[in-house]
Amino acid sequence: MAQSVMKSKASQSQGLLLFRLTPTQSFAIGTLKIREIVPYTPLTMLPGSHRFVLGAATIRGVTTPVIDMAAAVGYSPLSREEIPKCFIIITDCQRKTIGFLVRQIERIIECSWKDIEPPSKSLGRHAFLTGVTRINEKIVQLLDVELIISMVFPDSGVTKHVSLTDVQREKLKPLNILLVDDSLVARAQLSDALDSMNILYKVTANGTEALNIMRQEAKSGTPIDLLVSDIEMPGLDGYELTFETRNDPDIAAPYIILHTSLSSAISVSQAHQVGANEALTKFDAGELIQAMLRGADHKKAKQLKSSGG
Repeated sequence: MAQSVMKSKASQSQGLLLFRLTPTQSFAIGTLKIREIVPYTPLTMLPGSHRFVLGAATIRGVTTPVIDMAAAVGYSPLSREEIPKCFIIITDCQRKTIGFLVRQIERIIECSWKDIEPPSKSLGRHAFLTGVTRINEKIVQLLDVELIISMVFPDSGVTKHVSLTDVQREKLKPLNILLVDDSLVARAQLSDALDSMNILYKVTANGTEALNIMRQEAKSGTPIDLLVSDIEMPGLDGYELTFETRNDPDIAAPYIILHTSLSSAISVSQAHQVGANEALTKFDAGELIQAMLRGADHKKAKQLKSSGG
């Protein structure tokens, strides 16, 4: 019964908000990142802000910077005549409340992450996409909100690097660590944090590849000890990856940290229900390293228990 509940939680469809930045092309972001959608409201200029920031809106008493999303991802900026007819998507992502001005809101749909394909590698490292899917035979592109935010607000104000004691570093060094995230920015943040401490790791961009890596490592006698995974990913999302890992006796043992841009109590609760040990909001290197140290302690405790110590 418990396993069926876990599988149900892992395989739940995810909501996608469809919207347009151009008259014809549909884009999407996951609804868990969205706080609300409001019609255009007059903006207050923010001196010295990034060129893609149109100004700030005061919504429910909160001052929120608003980004011209079309301009940020490489399309023509919205004109003065168009802006008053637009909508603002208020997102809660990476510990920031940010508004994105879009041309048109289409609708919210339910979509399995299995139906979302990773973007073509030919698009290059600076494409603002995390996935592509088809809705009613039309291509819908999922935007990398994290990449946009990091470009417009490069100094996030959270800890990116931490210092470890020799004892802490020695705890992490023996671990076989796997990092999984479809966002280029998030992978860079994770890698930079561990590189700065000379901690070795493996990294991949999607859950399907992560599952294959874990199975290969187990066959080689070096199973993954610590899995740090995003939640929203094409193909196999973090919930499903966690479930599949726990359900495979050959790879079921890693300490699993779901590391997400979603500032949502719902996502944290669901992460625990599918078998993750922890769920963290991106990105604070200090919090992540502390969670990884707890994973190291967890592994040591299991080894002592199995040896009768």
